[in-house]
Amino acid sequence: MNNSVTHTARLVGAGLRALLLLTVVCGVLYPLAVTGIAQGLFPHRANGSEIKADGKVVGSELIGQRYDLPLAKGRETPRPDLKWFQPRPSHGLGTNTVNTQYKLLLSGATNRSADNPELLTWVKDAKAAVVRDNSVPGYRVRPSQVPADAVTSSGSGLDPDISPQYARLQVHRVAERNHLPVARVAGLVEDHTEGRIAGFMGEPRVNVLQLNEALRDLTGS
Repeated sequence: MNNSVTHTARLVGAGLRALLLLTVVCGVLYPLAVTGIAQGLFPHRANGSEIKADGKVVGSELIGQRYDLPLAKGRETPRPDLKWFQPRPSHGLGTNTVNTQYKLLLSGATNRSADNPELLTWVKDAKAAVVRDNSVPGYRVRPSQVPADAVTSSGSGLDPDISPQYARLQVHRVAERNHLPVARVAGLVEDHTEGRIAGFMGEPRVNVLQLNEALRDLTGS
């Protein structure tokens, strides 16, 4: 009986010591080490890849955001502010109906299956809007010029990037709305076009927030 109690006490003590050791190593030392290395080597990414303007955080280069006009009376969704480069469609993501006390940015898939009639309607309407909004005097957008990312949302609805093709398609409209030379705005797009990661992963892309912040600096608005 005494041996059994002693053996059990020894096992319990060993378990508690292991728990304490692993708590210190995995719950304290390891997180501190990882945090220290990240802050020392990659502070920008470790702190959320924040983008600042005039000393204030305006967003993250990892999370897309919309550029809309104030919601007009009688409308359910705001119209896009066409003086800015527009991101991919999000089909209403960003509205928070769960907890109305906070304006949370929600994420979730909004596309439909390829054989869903609703998706076909979305794509047709979005393509018509892209052609209409980006056609200006002297420059007419053809439906064949509209890339897929201009009419479909990403899986999360928060994709921060668009294709260089979609960014270039918007150049004439942005230049006209901001009274800028087309070549100057096209240069902004080229300057903010990133290639494939390591030369072979992913696709070339343009970060919309970074591009619009560069446009803001150019216009002084």
